[in-house]
Amino acid sequence: MAYENKYDLFKVITIFYFVNAIIEVTAEAYRLKDIVYITKPLIPLLLMLMYWLKSTKRNTLFFLIMLFSTITNLLFIPDDKMILFYGVISFTIHRLLLLYFIFKIVEIKKTIPFVLSILPLLMVFFYLFAASDVPDNSYYLIILHNVMAAVLGALAITSYVIDDSKRNSYLLISVLLFLGLQLIIYVEKYYLSDENIYFLRPLAMSVNALAFFAFYKFVLVSEIAKPKPI
Repeated sequence: MAYENKYDLFKVITIFYFVNAIIEVTAEAYRLKDIVYITKPLIPLLLMLMYWLKSTKRNTLFFLIMLFSTITNLLFIPDDKMILFYGVISFTIHRLLLLYFIFKIVEIKKTIPFVLSILPLLMVFFYLFAASDVPDNSYYLIILHNVMAAVLGALAITSYVIDDSKRNSYLLISVLLFLGLQLIIYVEKYYLSDENIYFLRPLAMSVNALAFFAFYKFVLVSEIAKPKPI
Protein backbone atom coordinates (compact mmCIF):
# COMPACT_ATOMS: atom_id res chain seq x y z
CA MET A 1 0.00 0.00 0.00
CA ALA A 2 2.85 2.38 0.86
CA TYR A 3 4.44 1.68 -2.54
CA GLU A 4 1.16 2.38 -4.32
CA ASN A 5 0.69 5.65 -2.44
CA LYS A 6 4.24 6.73 -3.30
CA TYR A 7 3.70 5.79 -6.96
CA ASP A 8 0.39 7.69 -7.07
CA LEU A 9 2.06 10.72 -5.49
CA PHE A 10 4.83 10.57 -8.08
CA LYS A 11 2.27 10.46 -10.92
CA VAL A 12 0.41 13.46 -9.49
CA ILE A 13 3.63 15.49 -9.16
CA THR A 14 4.68 14.56 -12.70
CA ILE A 15 1.33 15.71 -14.10
CA PHE A 16 1.54 18.89 -12.01
CA TYR A 17 5.03 19.52 -13.41
CA PHE A 18 3.69 19.74 -16.96
CA VAL A 19 0.56 21.66 -15.90
CA ASN A 20 2.79 24.16 -14.13
CA ALA A 21 5.00 24.41 -17.24
CA ILE A 22 1.95 25.20 -19.40
CA ILE A 23 0.82 27.87 -16.92
CA GLU A 24 4.35 29.30 -16.87
CA VAL A 25 4.54 29.51 -20.67
CA THR A 26 1.10 31.16 -20.81
CA ALA A 27 2.08 33.63 -18.09
CA GLU A 28 5.25 34.51 -20.01
CA ALA A 29 3.22 35.06 -23.18
CA TYR A 30 0.85 37.48 -21.44
CA ARG A 31 3.57 39.09 -19.26
CA LEU A 32 1.88 38.05 -16.00
CA LYS A 33 4.93 38.48 -13.77
CA ASP A 34 3.15 37.72 -10.49
CA ILE A 35 2.35 34.25 -11.81
CA VAL A 36 5.80 33.85 -13.39
CA TYR A 37 7.47 34.42 -10.00
CA ILE A 38 5.57 31.37 -8.70
CA THR A 39 5.57 28.99 -11.68
CA LYS A 40 9.12 29.56 -12.97
CA PRO A 41 11.04 28.43 -9.85
CA LEU A 42 8.56 25.56 -9.41
CA ILE A 43 9.98 23.82 -12.50
CA PRO A 44 13.32 22.80 -10.91
CA LEU A 45 11.77 22.47 -7.44
CA LEU A 46 9.23 19.91 -8.69
CA LEU A 47 12.00 17.99 -10.43
CA MET A 48 13.91 17.86 -7.16
CA LEU A 49 10.85 16.35 -5.48
CA MET A 50 10.31 13.87 -8.32
CA TYR A 51 13.97 12.84 -8.18
CA TRP A 52 13.78 12.40 -4.40
CA LEU A 53 10.81 10.07 -4.78
CA LYS A 54 12.14 8.09 -7.75
CA SER A 55 15.90 7.84 -7.24
CA THR A 56 17.63 5.22 -5.13
CA LYS A 57 20.87 7.24 -4.93
CA ARG A 58 19.64 10.84 -4.48
CA ASN A 59 22.84 12.43 -5.70
CA THR A 60 23.57 15.76 -3.99
CA LEU A 61 24.90 17.25 -7.23
CA PHE A 62 21.50 16.90 -8.87
CA PHE A 63 19.91 18.95 -6.09
CA LEU A 64 22.64 21.60 -6.34
CA ILE A 65 22.14 21.87 -10.10
CA MET A 66 18.40 22.35 -9.61
CA LEU A 67 18.96 24.84 -6.79
CA PHE A 68 21.07 27.10 -8.99
CA SER A 69 18.56 26.65 -11.79
CA THR A 70 15.88 27.97 -9.41
CA ILE A 71 18.02 30.99 -8.50
CA THR A 72 18.83 31.66 -12.17
CA ASN A 73 15.17 31.44 -13.16
CA LEU A 74 14.24 34.04 -10.53
CA LEU A 75 17.06 36.43 -11.45
CA PHE A 76 16.23 36.26 -15.17
CA ILE A 77 12.66 37.50 -14.63
CA PRO A 78 13.25 41.24 -14.04
CA ASP A 79 14.41 43.44 -16.94
CA ASP A 80 17.28 44.88 -14.94
CA LYS A 81 20.88 44.69 -16.14
CA MET A 82 22.40 44.40 -12.66
CA ILE A 83 20.04 41.59 -11.65
CA LEU A 84 20.73 39.96 -15.03
CA PHE A 85 24.45 40.05 -14.17
CA TYR A 86 23.81 38.13 -10.93
CA GLY A 87 21.65 35.75 -12.94
CA VAL A 88 24.57 35.16 -15.31
CA ILE A 89 26.80 34.34 -12.31
CA SER A 90 24.24 31.87 -10.97
CA PHE A 91 23.86 30.35 -14.43
CA THR A 92 27.65 29.97 -14.66
CA ILE A 93 27.74 27.99 -11.40
CA HIS A 94 24.77 25.93 -12.58
CA ARG A 95 26.41 25.10 -15.91
CA LEU A 96 29.77 24.20 -14.28
CA LEU A 97 28.00 21.81 -11.91
CA LEU A 98 26.01 20.36 -14.82
CA LEU A 99 29.16 19.73 -16.85
CA TYR A 100 30.96 18.17 -13.89
CA PHE A 101 27.99 15.93 -13.13
CA ILE A 102 27.69 14.69 -16.72
CA PHE A 103 31.45 14.10 -16.99
CA LYS A 104 31.20 11.93 -13.87
CA ILE A 105 28.59 9.78 -15.63
CA VAL A 106 29.96 9.76 -19.19
CA GLU A 107 33.66 8.94 -19.52
CA ILE A 108 35.46 10.11 -22.67
CA LYS A 109 37.95 7.71 -24.26
CA LYS A 110 37.88 8.83 -27.91
CA THR A 111 39.07 12.41 -27.78
CA ILE A 112 39.37 13.19 -31.53
CA PRO A 113 35.60 12.94 -32.33
CA PHE A 114 34.91 14.88 -29.13
CA VAL A 115 37.27 17.75 -30.07
CA LEU A 116 36.03 17.84 -33.67
CA SER A 117 32.45 18.18 -32.39
CA ILE A 118 33.39 21.18 -30.25
CA LEU A 119 34.65 23.36 -33.13
CA PRO A 120 31.38 23.96 -35.10
CA LEU A 121 29.48 24.65 -31.89
CA LEU A 122 32.09 27.19 -30.83
CA MET A 123 31.71 28.93 -34.20
CA VAL A 124 27.94 29.28 -33.78
CA PHE A 125 28.08 30.69 -30.26
CA PHE A 126 30.99 33.03 -30.90
CA TYR A 127 29.38 34.35 -34.07
CA LEU A 128 26.42 35.51 -31.99
CA PHE A 129 28.79 36.78 -29.33
CA ALA A 130 30.67 38.95 -31.85
CA ALA A 131 27.41 40.39 -33.18
CA SER A 132 25.82 41.09 -29.79
CA ASP A 133 25.84 43.95 -27.32
CA VAL A 134 27.23 42.19 -24.24
CA PRO A 135 27.74 44.35 -21.10
CA ASP A 136 31.32 44.71 -19.90
CA ASN A 137 30.56 43.08 -16.55
CA SER A 138 29.32 39.91 -18.29
CA TYR A 139 31.88 39.76 -21.11
CA TYR A 140 34.16 37.03 -19.80
CA LEU A 141 31.32 35.06 -18.24
CA ILE A 142 29.56 34.87 -21.61
CA ILE A 143 32.79 33.64 -23.23
CA LEU A 144 32.97 30.93 -20.58
CA HIS A 145 29.31 30.04 -21.26
CA ASN A 146 30.05 29.64 -24.97
CA VAL A 147 32.97 27.30 -24.28
CA MET A 148 30.94 25.25 -21.79
CA ALA A 149 28.01 25.03 -24.22
CA ALA A 150 30.30 23.74 -26.98
CA VAL A 151 31.88 21.17 -24.66
CA LEU A 152 28.48 20.04 -23.41
CA GLY A 153 27.11 19.70 -26.93
CA ALA A 154 30.18 17.81 -28.14
CA LEU A 155 29.96 15.42 -25.20
CA ALA A 156 26.30 14.62 -25.88
CA ILE A 157 26.75 14.22 -29.65
CA THR A 158 29.87 12.05 -29.34
CA SER A 159 28.37 9.80 -26.67
CA TYR A 160 25.20 9.28 -28.72
CA VAL A 161 27.02 8.53 -31.99
CA ILE A 162 29.37 6.01 -30.37
CA ASP A 163 26.80 4.40 -28.07
CA ASP A 164 23.14 4.84 -29.08
CA SER A 165 21.73 3.82 -25.69
CA LYS A 166 18.67 5.04 -23.84
CA ARG A 167 20.90 6.94 -21.44
CA ASN A 168 22.74 8.77 -24.22
CA SER A 169 19.49 9.45 -26.08
CA TYR A 170 18.14 11.30 -23.06
CA LEU A 171 21.47 13.10 -22.71
CA LEU A 172 21.42 14.22 -26.35
CA ILE A 173 17.81 15.43 -26.14
CA SER A 174 18.42 17.37 -22.93
CA VAL A 175 21.68 18.94 -24.13
CA LEU A 176 20.26 19.99 -27.51
CA LEU A 177 17.37 21.62 -25.66
CA PHE A 178 19.81 23.26 -23.20
CA LEU A 179 21.80 24.69 -26.11
CA GLY A 180 18.61 25.88 -27.77
CA LEU A 181 17.57 27.52 -24.51
CA GLN A 182 20.94 29.26 -24.20
CA LEU A 183 20.66 30.57 -27.77
CA ILE A 184 17.14 31.89 -27.15
CA ILE A 185 18.17 33.66 -23.94
CA TYR A 186 21.29 34.98 -25.63
CA VAL A 187 19.29 36.39 -28.54
CA GLU A 188 16.67 37.92 -26.23
CA LYS A 189 19.03 39.47 -23.67
CA TYR A 190 21.93 40.58 -25.88
CA TYR A 191 21.48 40.08 -29.63
CA LEU A 192 17.98 41.60 -29.97
CA SER A 193 17.79 43.35 -26.61
CA ASP A 194 16.29 46.49 -28.17
CA GLU A 195 13.54 44.56 -29.95
CA ASN A 196 10.27 43.60 -28.27
CA ILE A 197 9.87 40.03 -29.54
CA TYR A 198 7.06 38.66 -27.37
CA PHE A 199 7.38 34.95 -28.26
CA LEU A 200 11.00 34.47 -27.13
CA ARG A 201 10.29 34.12 -23.40
CA PRO A 202 7.39 31.64 -23.80
CA LEU A 203 9.56 29.69 -26.24
CA ALA A 204 12.49 29.73 -23.80
CA MET A 205 10.35 28.41 -20.95
CA SER A 206 8.86 25.66 -23.12
CA VAL A 207 12.37 24.51 -24.02
CA ASN A 208 13.50 24.92 -20.40
CA ALA A 209 10.78 22.63 -19.01
CA LEU A 210 11.44 19.92 -21.61
CA ALA A 211 15.24 20.19 -21.28
CA PHE A 212 15.25 19.69 -17.52
CA PHE A 213 12.74 16.86 -17.67
CA ALA A 214 14.95 15.06 -20.24
CA PHE A 215 17.98 15.70 -18.01
CA TYR A 216 16.11 14.27 -15.02
CA LYS A 217 15.31 11.14 -17.06
CA PHE A 218 18.97 10.89 -18.12
CA VAL A 219 20.06 10.94 -14.48
CA LEU A 220 17.55 8.24 -13.47
CA VAL A 221 18.51 5.97 -16.36
CA SER A 222 22.22 6.53 -15.60
CA GLU A 223 21.72 5.37 -12.03
CA ILE A 224 20.30 2.08 -13.31
CA ALA A 225 22.42 1.48 -16.42
CA LYS A 226 26.06 0.42 -16.27
CA PRO A 227 28.20 3.34 -17.57
CA LYS A 228 30.10 2.79 -20.81
CA PRO A 229 33.16 4.81 -21.84
CA ILE A 230 32.92 6.77 -25.11
